[in-house]
Amino acid sequence: MTPASETPGWLSTQVGNFSLEVVWNATPGEVLVFYGPSGAGKSLTLKGITGLLKPKFGKTVLAGTVVADSVSGCWVPPHRRSIGYVPQNYGLFPHLTVEENIAYGLWRWPPSKVRERVDVLLENFQLKRVAAKRPAHLSGGEQQRVAIARAMAPEPKLLLLDEPFSALDAELRRSFREDLRSLMSSWNVPIILVTHDREEALALGHWVLVLDSGKVVAEGAPLSILEQPPTALLARLAGVENLYRGRVLSRSALNGTMLCDFQGVHLEVPLVSLNKDTYVTVGIRARDILLANRPPKGISARNVLEGRVISVSVRSPVVEVVVECGITLKSWITQEAVEELSLKLGTKVWVVLKASSCFLVADHGRI
Repeated sequence: MTPASETPGWLSTQVGNFSLEVVWNATPGEVLVFYGPSGAGKSLTLKGITGLLKPKFGKTVLAGTVVADSVSGCWVPPHRRSIGYVPQNYGLFPHLTVEENIAYGLWRWPPSKVRERVDVLLENFQLKRVAAKRPAHLSGGEQQRVAIARAMAPEPKLLLLDEPFSALDAELRRSFREDLRSLMSSWNVPIILVTHDREEALALGHWVLVLDSGKVVAEGAPLSILEQPPTALLARLAGVENLYRGRVLSRSALNGTMLCDFQGVHLEVPLVSLNKDTYVTVGIRARDILLANRPPKGISARNVLEGRVISVSVRSPVVEVVVECGITLKSWITQEAVEELSLKLGTKVWVVLKASSCFLVADHGRI
């Protein structure tokens, strides 16, 4: 396979009343993530890149080559763009076997080369034992692997994955993320992954573009963008479960913390260069909030709040427990922990939170 080169791209188009303006740079052997909520324009961007979307207005440039331009009339059809594409529903042909699906895009190859390429992919994707089966007789994970193998068969210069785990349950998603990460480590091809799942972006991405309303609103390393987002807008888009606006009451250089007031609730948060009475916005991940069924003693955590459970709901593989303690806090714990603590509506609990689990975000946009 010819080594792939960097694939910079630019897409500017109008689809109905929706405008897209996306610039990116995909690097061989790395995963570029298009991240954002439903309706942000992620999948629409992929369709524009592949040529499955032919807008009346706009322009698309791939690796310096114009592949679509409504002004000049330039149009490079999908099969000439050297792009592998895996849609959300995988798009497998139900009447073809696994090996026939994989070979589908190799119609220009000599038969001997087709056989050789299909055999390699069956081996690499662990599909040999199901090679003669049709999609209806495959598990969700097997269908996913067939779809990716088919996309990789013609040796594309760019691979696009549109929500590849959306059809799988939470446990399978984690398992197949590991499988895909292992496979991708040996591919020297740029990959663009579309997802609205933060865990997928963190697990697979090397670089993240955050899309909102058809525009790139931020980009950077996954951890810096999605784990502790620097702005309130990004925090919302990254799905931060707890966001609060408050005021600095005092500062402690000794402890490296600030005491802040949030609707009458006082929390210690990491010390930054802000003066007393400055307004701040703080984010807290639900997984960082601990719960106890009795007042905790002998702990180092700086924040302990008494409250009552107002909601318990399963968000597989965790349970989301919502506590009212002057502010409303969402905590993610295991089902076993729920049972051990006997948590139900109205149960009195104590919220335990380290100061370092709170992160400050810039107040750009309303919460």
